[in-house]
Amino acid sequence: MTKIGLLSDTHSYLPEAVFQHFEDVDEIWHGGDVGDRSVLEQLQAFKPLRGVYGNIDGPAIRASFPLDNLFYCEEVKVLMRHIGGYPGRYAPGVRDMIKKEGPGLFISGHSHILKIMYDDKLHCLHINPGACGKQGWHQVQTLVKFHIDGKQIAGCQVIELGKRG
Repeated sequence: MTKIGLLSDTHSYLPEAVFQHFEDVDEIWHGGDVGDRSVLEQLQAFKPLRGVYGNIDGPAIRASFPLDNLFYCEEVKVLMRHIGGYPGRYAPGVRDMIKKEGPGLFISGHSHILKIMYDDKLHCLHINPGACGKQGWHQVQTLVKFHIDGKQIAGCQVIELGKRG
């Protein structure tokens, strides 16, 4: 079983509470719009880190993360892209990529809107963890935790860090 801590849209701000909430995870995944390189460095020093770059990320982040991250976690194929949309409203090209690659889990960020929904047509779970940074129009900073055990994605937990200050 692999425990995952998922966050996105830090925009150069990493709340201290992330380290408390992700203390028991095996990996941290970042859905893009990291901002400053120091956010990556802090997360990498804490736990193994996977992610994608977002539209605000400059050369330092783009050198560390790809636009699309396709990988396996246990027996689940995972696809990550910052600007990905969600079931019924995918960003251009994303639906075709999901159809071609066949992931069981699609992770995105960008919207600052927390969404966890299953796409019945593409047989894929979509998770957008919302935003845990201070920048943007979201009202509450959020994180998501879940685990993958073989082919099963379970134990999904939404964590509210409080109002964006």
